[in-house]
Amino acid sequence: MPPPSLAVLVGQTDAAQLTRVSLTYVEQRIKLYLRFGEPARITRLDHWRRVAVFLPGAVFCRIRWQANDYGTISWQLMVMQACTPLDAVQRIPGVLPGALLLLHAEGELVVRAVLAQIDAIDALGISPAAVSPAYWRTLCNRLAARLPLSAYTTERHAAWLAGRASP
Repeated sequence: MPPPSLAVLVGQTDAAQLTRVSLTYVEQRIKLYLRFGEPARITRLDHWRRVAVFLPGAVFCRIRWQANDYGTISWQLMVMQACTPLDAVQRIPGVLPGALLLLHAEGELVVRAVLAQIDAIDALGISPAAVSPAYWRTLCNRLAARLPLSAYTTERHAAWLAGRASP
């Protein structure tokens, strides 16, 4: 089911339908940013902080990079799907009210491997936000099992789109 349009949600006074994602940038310390996803809007809070707002059903990827005086201390990548208030969501720091976590990667090597997969999807001319949520879950499971990551193909994407279009 496609996500409702922004015009439908603008008329609602209840903003609980929307997922808010905190983004931060402090030079040489922390970078919390979106790798992909199409926010309905982005609000700038101050020089360092922004909030991206997503409609229900939107898929997005947030990357967290953090360093101290001695170098990088953490890498984290999460692919998430914004939900409605009726969906079961996972509580994720910086994501309100929460989201469905499709993929979670920790550590530089693992994050770089997932970024390579995202770049390969981009190279196919497919928006990573339009990729099947099942692919992101499969990638997460393969990471957990320490198996080679499977590639997303145009055939797989066509099958996903055909399955979504059928009643």
